[in-house]
Amino acid sequence: MNILQHIRRHFFTKEFLLFLVIGGINTLNGTFLSWLYGFVVPDANIAFNFGYITANAIAYWLNSVFVFPEPLSWNRFLRFAVSYIPNYIIQNIIVLIFYNWLGFPPVASYLIAAALGVPITFLCVKLFAFERK
Repeated sequence: MNILQHIRRHFFTKEFLLFLVIGGINTLNGTFLSWLYGFVVPDANIAFNFGYITANAIAYWLNSVFVFPEPLSWNRFLRFAVSYIPNYIIQNIIVLIFYNWLGFPPVASYLIAAALGVPITFLCVKLFAFERK
């Protein structure tokens, strides 16, 4: 199977489209929850991380119900959380490069980070957390 067939098989699917929708919801949740945590936690970075973690717990539930219909389990939840580690690292590195080193505007840097991080995260979630080949 060539690379284009692999891309089609994974990314031109209903699963990927639903994953993108839930990713949008997750982004809104993370932003809103980080803002709420900011009223309780004095440090914005800590509030962001609490929001990120809470939003990803919600994203696990949404993905389990709508994208990869599977019963909820602690094992799958932990695998889901681990599958987001590459996304977190990739996006932070991309923002560092494009915003801090190359001087791109913050929003442009975030969009580039998402464009590169989301497909990798989808594959990690699909193949590792929900074990679909």
